[in-house]
Amino acid sequence: MNYKVKTINNISDKGLDILKNKGYAVGEEESEPDAIILRSHKLQMSEIPSSVKAIVRAGAGVNNIPVEECSKIGIPVFNTPGANANAVKEMVLAALLMSSRGIFDGVKFVHGIEDVSKENLKAHIESGKKSFKGRELKDGCLGVVGMGAIGAKVAEMGVMLGMRVIGFDPQITVEAAWALPNEVERKETIEEIFKESDYVTLHVPANEHTTGMINKDLLSHSNKGLRLINFARDEIVNSEAIIYALENNKLNKYVTDFADLPLIERSKSNEDVVLLPHIGASTMQAEENCSVMAANQIINFLENGNIKNSVNYPQIIEPMETSYRLTIANKNVSGMIGKITAIIAEEGLNIIDMKNRSRDDIAYNVIDLDSEPSTKSIEAIKGEENIINVRQING
Repeated sequence: MNYKVKTINNISDKGLDILKNKGYAVGEEESEPDAIILRSHKLQMSEIPSSVKAIVRAGAGVNNIPVEECSKIGIPVFNTPGANANAVKEMVLAALLMSSRGIFDGVKFVHGIEDVSKENLKAHIESGKKSFKGRELKDGCLGVVGMGAIGAKVAEMGVMLGMRVIGFDPQITVEAAWALPNEVERKETIEEIFKESDYVTLHVPANEHTTGMINKDLLSHSNKGLRLINFARDEIVNSEAIIYALENNKLNKYVTDFADLPLIERSKSNEDVVLLPHIGASTMQAEENCSVMAANQIINFLENGNIKNSVNYPQIIEPMETSYRLTIANKNVSGMIGKITAIIAEEGLNIIDMKNRSRDDIAYNVIDLDSEPSTKSIEAIKGEENIINVRQING
């Protein structure tokens, strides 16, 4: 089957070429696509044709995709966790240094030098540099909020820099826990992180649980002189609370990849806010990694029905045992497997292999059959109450 993939935003050719080499039609103008790849575009339901079977965000955050609505109509939404982790980690290192060593302020000082003679220049610089004395990262306490792919790399970096590293993540996975160095101390609450840390770096997604989590109350109980770094999402931090904490000496510096008008206004007259234009993952390597991961996930889903790195559907990765596979998404209610298998049995088909996984309100089934199911049986499955969608995949 010749699948179609619609691209939104600039997606690296390295991943798109993988799709094209498989015979896929790929581009911004593709109509009735089977899948969509995008980056930061705010996707609306009206932009998702009925032909779409999967949506992939070439990046980690998916707050620009209507995930809940996609779940209801059977569209798995994928992201590419870890593909840009190293790029963000390196920017966090830069932010740690900028918040500690007067680098940004020193650059502005030198760029602003005027009307100084060649003979007096060195003396002028030596006199001015006294204002930019900082502290070393070594022996400082680094708090990492969110211990996923990026948070784990940041924690490892902190250990290598000779810092005490503490972490908080109530939803840490076993895989992520294994990736952490033994030296990382796990804390039970975010309040502990803010009370003990000299530096806190944020690496959590924006959702109903994290929006506004960095607020006035949390900052009021933070370690005095804290440096806060945000390369996660702007929604998780309340800018007014940041400004209040800076004015009351609860925060020493705020470095973020997300500018808004109050913070921009603050940065014009104060040097305790450093704003960057959302460039944390803006490297050639990160964009290529995200594109390649996105392409491979699309191929594995469209051609095999396998799901990896979905944010709304359970993970299932199963090799096809036969040439005939059904994938079925249904509401996670009791009795569904019995109803599905009964319809298959009525047609006299033999199930060679079957896997069922659930996630929250969604269940997903992968069924390999010994022969091709009829249109009648597929329509019968679709007609059952609580079925979301059914796909037939012929190997």
